[in-house]
Amino acid sequence: MKKIAAFFDIDGTIYREGLITEVFKKMVTHEIISNDRWSDEVRPAFNAWDRRQGDYDDYLQKMVGIFRETTKGISSEHIDFIARKVIEQKGERVYLFSRNEIEKHQAAGHKVIAISGSPDALVKEMAAKYHFDDWRASLYETDEYGLYTGKVVPMWDSVSKKKALLELAEIYDLDLENCYSYGDTNGDLTMFQNTGHPTAINPTRELLRNITADPELLEKIRIIVERKDVIYQIDPKKLNIIE
Repeated sequence: MKKIAAFFDIDGTIYREGLITEVFKKMVTHEIISNDRWSDEVRPAFNAWDRRQGDYDDYLQKMVGIFRETTKGISSEHIDFIARKVIEQKGERVYLFSRNEIEKHQAAGHKVIAISGSPDALVKEMAAKYHFDDWRASLYETDEYGLYTGKVVPMWDSVSKKKALLELAEIYDLDLENCYSYGDTNGDLTMFQNTGHPTAINPTRELLRNITADPELLEKIRIIVERKDVIYQIDPKKLNIIE
C-alpha cells in the first residue's frame, strides 16, 4: 500500500518569518557580514517592504545574494554552528496552526517532509527540531575542504520544488493524491497542484491570484490565515482580493 506524506515549506509557513533573516543577523554580529552591507543594501529593501511599498521576496533575495557572496571561502562548520544557534534560540517562533498540523500528521503515521528555499544548514536543524522524516533545501555547495564555493542549487522556485516532490514520492512510494502540502508563496504552487490536500498559509497576493486562476486547485485547496491568537479559514471560492 502506498504511503501518505505531508510536505511543508518552512519560511512564512512554519516559521513566522524567514530563517535566513535570523542567520543574516547572526553573521552581522559575528562580523562575517559588515554593518554597512546591512544598512546600505538590506535595510532599504526591508524598509520598502515594511511600508508595504516593496516586495518581501525582494528583501529576502537581497539577503540571499549577500549570504551566498559572503560565505564563499568560509568553512561550512562555521555556518553550521550559526545555524544551530539560530534554531536553538528562534526555532519556537512558529505558527500555532502549522505546529498543530505537523503533530497531527506525525500522530497519523504520515511522513513529514520539509521542502524549503532556506539554506541547507538551517533546514537540517529545523527539520531535526521538529522530527521531520526528510528534507530538501537550497544546497550551498562546498569543496573538498568543506569551504563554500559560492554556488547554489536553489529550492525556492516552483520548478525545483516540483522536482523534489516527485523524487520524494518515488523514494517513499507515496500516493500524492492522498498527500498534503503547506506553503505561502508562489514557489509552493506546484506542491499544491501535485498533492490532493493543499493548504495555503498566510498566502501572498501572487499565490492567491494563481490559486483563483486554477479551477482544479480552487476545488481542493484550503486557505488559512493566522493573526495574533486567531486562526481563520477562508473559503477560496469567495475570495475577494483587494488591491
